[in-house]
Amino acid sequence: MNYPSSATQQDTTRLPEDMKVLVNHIYEFKKGVRRMVLFTFNKRYEQFAVTRLLKVKSTIRRTRLQHQNISYVIQPVGNDRLNLFFGKKECLDAIRLMITKPLCQLTPEEDFILGAMLGYDICAQCERYCERKSRQTECSTCNAETCVMLN
Repeated sequence: MNYPSSATQQDTTRLPEDMKVLVNHIYEFKKGVRRMVLFTFNKRYEQFAVTRLLKVKSTIRRTRLQHQNISYVIQPVGNDRLNLFFGKKECLDAIRLMITKPLCQLTPEEDFILGAMLGYDICAQCERYCERKSRQTECSTCNAETCVMLN
């Protein structure tokens, strides 16, 4: 599905729901509500997410990441989906070092750090960490201490 390169505010109602969520995430980031965002979406919207301009009330607003100089990292997920991390440069520098494999293969510690960086409820993250850590035993399939098959 092709979308025009600019849209009026009313035209945003024609945007796919995923892209409306992205626009909201960008707004929250710019307002300081979030330091970093993880957004998973269909690969066909990559150009829209990263580079597209939005026309509002006859003025071009630079609402996409590149046009606003927002740091981002894109990670393929599979099934034509992408993970888009964006936010403060310091956070993205850590993401580039830490997220070198699919998110489902993160260790309980890496998963905990990522959740904390994304601003998730810290008590819920502690519960998730303890649950994942208690399930972490040696896997007979791959003989690894940490295995996605156990998580």
